[in-house]
Amino acid sequence: MSAPVFSNHGCRLNAYEVEAMKDLAGQAGLENAVIVNTCAVTAEAVRKARQDIRKLRKAHPEARLIVTGCAAQTEPDTFANMGEVDAVIGNTEKMQGATWQGLAADFIGETETVQVDDIMSVTETAGHLIDGFGTRSRAYVQVQNGCDHRCTFCIIPFGRGNSRSVPAGVVVDQIKRLVDKGLNEVVLTGVDLTSWGADLPATPRLGDLVMRILRLVPDLPRLRISSIDSIEVDENLMEAIATEPRLMPHLHLSLQHGDDMILKRMKRRHLRGDAIAFCQEARKLRPDMTFGADIIAGFPTETEAMFENALALVQECDLTWLHVFPYSARPGTPAARMPAVNGKAIKERAARLRAAGETQVQRHLAAQVGQHHQVLMENATMGRTEQFTEVHFDTAQIEGQIVHATICGATDKHLIA
Repeated sequence: MSAPVFSNHGCRLNAYEVEAMKDLAGQAGLENAVIVNTCAVTAEAVRKARQDIRKLRKAHPEARLIVTGCAAQTEPDTFANMGEVDAVIGNTEKMQGATWQGLAADFIGETETVQVDDIMSVTETAGHLIDGFGTRSRAYVQVQNGCDHRCTFCIIPFGRGNSRSVPAGVVVDQIKRLVDKGLNEVVLTGVDLTSWGADLPATPRLGDLVMRILRLVPDLPRLRISSIDSIEVDENLMEAIATEPRLMPHLHLSLQHGDDMILKRMKRRHLRGDAIAFCQEARKLRPDMTFGADIIAGFPTETEAMFENALALVQECDLTWLHVFPYSARPGTPAARMPAVNGKAIKERAARLRAAGETQVQRHLAAQVGQHHQVLMENATMGRTEQFTEVHFDTAQIEGQIVHATICGATDKHLIA
């Protein structure tokens, strides 16, 4: 018998949960199994998961194959009907020790093939917290799960459920343990991070959590926050951006588009002017701030003029790191019923957005030459600046340490120190 093999698809939160599942499966004594943690963000993500399942079945013909994650939650029958699959478990079930104990105890027939309950009935975050994951330099800490919003293109709330927050005291204790282990950077992660606290007593905000972490964990050198919704940013988070050098000057924004009509059809809560104003204010408070953003190309009804507004937003917000998504219809979402854009046009627009992003990266890299940075080493020769820019070194450094470096050059992908 052998230890379980895990295959992860999708976001940082999924990767975090794989680490938790490894613990749970190990405690249960599960052996000779393959677990695929799926993503449902696009139809392509589901297709890739199915492809991975078929490959893994061929590679491990005698293993028990278990499918979980967001796609398993939103369309369990899709995977249950695959001949390669032995069991399908939901996003709630995958974080429960009893599920893994049942799978390990009897996989012959008594265990239900599909264990997927109503995710909307879940009111608490997973009880199984792990002390971060990542490298010896950086740890990701889950502080929130689920989403209360219903963007017309998004299936994720039906895979993750409504928003649930990890209490601040639990988060602080976890980060203290990570710092005690020598970690120099912590990244707060969640599905809808800026909704953190809305379900907790006194309804604190994400900025309150950030300020509390920085105050109560003074030995934490670097705190980073992952993707946020700029329209939900609170005053304390803006205060932290302005006054806390240990909060890294890099924000990834869930913008999705740059045209007001498309934003309304997406059921987003901001307009293009809101996004531009936020970026200007954040950079005014923190001049070295850099932005990443998610942008969808080819959303239903998008005209060329509407797309041009999205393209212009890249420079108007001075975005550096773009995640470009060609629109992919998800069955069951309102957008899937809207008039579609031609597939060739979607592909071409996505390519233009990516090209604009590459130009922004080149500008950013060129501007760093001659600058001084504190670089967190991810391995002996590569680390990242405060803005998450990759830096390569000619001489070996100590992994996990923060190194003061002067940038002496740049390629089209990274900096050289």
